[in-house]
Amino acid sequence: MKGFLKEFKEFAVKGNMIDLAVGMIIGSAFTALVKSVVDDLVMPVLSIFTGKLDFNNMFIPLADQTTKVYSEAVEQGAVFAYGKFLTEALSFLIMAFVVFMFVKAMNKLRKQQAEAPAPATTKECPYCKSEIKIEATRCPNCTSKLEGFKIDPAELNA
Repeated sequence: MKGFLKEFKEFAVKGNMIDLAVGMIIGSAFTALVKSVVDDLVMPVLSIFTGKLDFNNMFIPLADQTTKVYSEAVEQGAVFAYGKFLTEALSFLIMAFVVFMFVKAMNKLRKQQAEAPAPATTKECPYCKSEIKIEATRCPNCTSKLEGFKIDPAELNA
């Protein structure tokens, strides 16, 4: 039993698992935010053009029903709830667009990081053309003193 608990603990606190949990929590909060944007900002503007205030109450009754409210219509029988579907489809499109923009930005950032050259650690000896350390004041191959390199006496005593 101790082995099982130890194995579970290692699994649960792995870096990848914690990253996944954080991603799920942020994703859940982001979903609520997008739903609010769609329900509270986008749909009211669309309702001005369609004449309907609440897309969720747009449905076609599939049975004899006397109500115009979706929740009551469902209790009375089957309904074809196209308004609710439109709201969810719009939510999906907005979410997909935001995720696409995020991934696009991350890919651009990764590409820039990959293209950035690493700082040089070697240079070419101007006399024998061999590769030497960038800090070298004398070539280890041809023993030529390299010009243009100033030595700070404080560095020699350090």
